[in-house]
Amino acid sequence: MKSMAQEDLTKLKLDKSGMVYRSHRFGRPALWIAGLLLLVVAALASLAVFYRSLEVEVATVTGVYPAQGLSLLNASGYAVAQRKASVSSKATGQLVWLGVEAGSSVKKGEIIARIDDRDVLAAREQAAANLNNIRSALDQALAEQHDAKLNYERNKELLARNLIARIDFDTAEARYKKAQAGVAGGQAAIAAAQAALQGAEVALEYTRIRVPFDAVVLTKDADVGDIITPFGSALNAKAGVVTIADMSSLQVEVDVSEANIGKVKVGQPCEIQLDALPDLRFRGAVHRIVPTADRSKASVMVKVRFLERDKRILPEMSARVSFLARPVTREEERPRLALPPGAVSMRAGKQVVFLVKGNRASLVPIVTGEKLGDMVEVKAGLKEGDKVVLQPPQKLQDGARIAVKEG
Repeated sequence: MKSMAQEDLTKLKLDKSGMVYRSHRFGRPALWIAGLLLLVVAALASLAVFYRSLEVEVATVTGVYPAQGLSLLNASGYAVAQRKASVSSKATGQLVWLGVEAGSSVKKGEIIARIDDRDVLAAREQAAANLNNIRSALDQALAEQHDAKLNYERNKELLARNLIARIDFDTAEARYKKAQAGVAGGQAAIAAAQAALQGAEVALEYTRIRVPFDAVVLTKDADVGDIITPFGSALNAKAGVVTIADMSSLQVEVDVSEANIGKVKVGQPCEIQLDALPDLRFRGAVHRIVPTADRSKASVMVKVRFLERDKRILPEMSARVSFLARPVTREEERPRLALPPGAVSMRAGKQVVFLVKGNRASLVPIVTGEKLGDMVEVKAGLKEGDKVVLQPPQKLQDGARIAVKEG
């Protein structure tokens, strides 16, 4: 019975030799890896969408002068001194002293240079000596005249009393008249000598080069040792010693096209800006419209005077002039913050701009003011130099990544 039971148990065992084993653990890791890869791809795609930079144009918040909104016409030109001179000498000689240099301020009548004056100085001394000699001769003639007059009057009295002969009286009379002629000749000689001395002094003054008006020296045109001549005709001779300009006569000369000259009138308020001083504005007014046109440029020259003087304004500086519809007030002379109107948008009923901070756009509420030409005033929310997104798209959100479009 026992052997039969064992045989039955043996039949119940499985024959493993023909079976194929399949492991369930082999498929599960692959599915997990695939799913993880899908999640990574989706995350990267989401991040790519989130971090994708939106290309935008930007504008800069700048200071704008309100006068720009009053401008009727703009023109370019240069600051020009209306009173300018090349200072020289009326005499010819060698320059022996020069007391100024470029940039020196000089006063009317001031001696700034001198040429060799030894010859004219000697001529003046000679003329002075001649005058002294003639004065001495005149004194002798006056003494002779006085003596001759006394003798004449005495002889005249004696002749009336028949105490002398007629010939003695005639001799006394002739001597008196001769003495009178000698005095007259002496007086004429003194006048001539005085004129000669004055001429010598004038010639000496010609060797002293004086300033004709208050001015500033622009250029030094000669050096000590140069030959100075009024006409500069001699070889290597200089006609001028220095060039000066009256800074109080500075005006801006601009060319206005013929088509726009009707917008300009004498006395019209202007605003002047110099390229050398870009942050400053100067008040001006139309001084004169030159009554002739330039055929080659089809323009008319207009001269604009400065209402206030500034030592920084120099001749030949390039300038731009705005012809205004009315004078600007003192408050309008100061610049105001402004930006292009296209940078302002409405979000949730408020005026906002997108401030550029690195590669992000930050939404900033602002308060705007009046229109200043093609700009709009910013009263609060921004500062000068800030960069803002121009024409921000509706999909642009606070904190979004941006990329500035290249010029």
